[in-house]
Amino acid sequence: MITVSSVEFQRNFGRYQDVALTEPVAVTRNGRDRLVLLSVDEYHRLKQRDRQVLRLEDFTTPVGRQGHRPHHAGVAGAVFHRLLDGASTA
Repeated sequence: MITVSSVEFQRNFGRYQDVALTEPVAVTRNGRDRLVLLSVDEYHRLKQRDRQVLRLEDFTTPVGRQGHRPHHAGVAGAVFHRLLDGASTA
């Protein structure tokens, strides 16, 4: 990823459009990262990956023989169990 100032980006917009087809372009303002320009293909790839990571199947496991859910480690597991417990009381 290359980094350019917002002034440089505005002066050479067409150039950075071409660069963004092969690698992301970070645009800074007052020395801080402000936004990133990337190709539409890369954007769609990231959106697809985001959807795949957030599928419910990725977070669920079968219920045990006695009706107890297996232990899930971490914060995601705790949140998941709270959601399941809330759904079963509704």
